[in-house]
This record gives sequence, C-alpha cells and structure tokens, in this order.
Amino acid sequence: MGHIVLFLVLGICLGVGGWQLAVWLGEMRDKNKKYEAATTYALERKKPLLVVGGPLGISRRRRFFKLGFAHGQGDVCLDIDPRAFTGHPCGVIANVTHIPFSDKSFGAVFSSHLLEHLSTIDEAKKATAELNRIAEAVFIAYPSRQSIAAWIIPAHHLWVWQKGNKTYLKQRGRSEGKSKEEYIVESAWERP
Repeated sequence: MGHIVLFLVLGICLGVGGWQLAVWLGEMRDKNKKYEAATTYALERKKPLLVVGGPLGISRRRRFFKLGFAHGQGDVCLDIDPRAFTGHPCGVIANVTHIPFSDKSFGAVFSSHLLEHLSTIDEAKKATAELNRIAEAVFIAYPSRQSIAAWIIPAHHLWVWQKGNKTYLKQRGRSEGKSKEEYIVESAWERP
C-alpha cells in the first residue's frame, strides 16, 4: 500500500513539474518573440529600442549561477536599480512611471516581467501611459496565469496581459482599499 501512495505522489509531482516546465518554456518563447518583434519594429522605424526592466534583474540567484541576461539589452536600458543593467553602455536609472525621454523618441519599448510588480492599477496606468508616450510600439512580457510561481510570488501585485494593441491590468489577491477592476490600455499602433 505504501508503494502505491509513493508512486501516486511521485506521479503527481512529475505531472505538476512537467506542466510548470511547459508553462515556463511558453513564457520564454513569448518573451523572446516579443523582444524580437520590438527589435524589428524599432529597426524598421530607424529609432532606438528601449528595454525597461534590466536584463540582469536583481536576483541573487541569477548572479550566483552566472545566468547572464534574461533577454536582450536593447539600445537603451532603464531600471530603478543599476544592478539590473550592469555593464550596459547606455543604462538609465529611472522609474517606469516617470521616464526621462521625449515623446516618441524610441521606435519600440520592450518591458519584461515588470508591470506586475507595481502596487496598484493606477501606478500601472501611469507606467503604460509613459511607455506609450515615449515609444511608437510597446511590447510587454509577463508571467502566465498558469505559472504557480506567478501566483505565489508576493511581489506580484497585478495580472498583466496583452492582446493585439491592448494591455489589460487587473489587481490581484488581497488588495484592501485597492480597485480590483480590470483596466484596458489601448496603444495607437496595431501589432503586425
């Protein structure tokens, strides 16, 4: 009887692990596809690509294991923490809600796993407005709702997703005093 329980538990663990690996690979594919699309979009417009949310991140794990860049670096990299873009020739320390560049100065902006860390929908509205102000096109990578890690990371305050030229924001979890409504940001461009 003990062996059956052990095999059952092992089977469940392998099943969940396989499912989460598939979800993670899907997120990686989506992130890489969006980065490539952002790069192409910026090149076609002969303008620079801004990467918001440094490609190194600030994870000690990433640095300890020398995992390198989580995604491409773009022409300009912006983050609130300089460790996220260490070594980048054009790194800018700034908050995504107050980006120090003029209107439409970038062909595209690529933001990876950043907006879900903002505390409220209002902050995310400001951030998406800034991204749309400074770039002709905005490409956002975000965690999947299928990811167990996305559900349990306490620093994730919002759900973020894109469909076409629309970005959707929704407050998550325990949001006492915070609006839980869904908010839609429309961009002026249509994704190719």
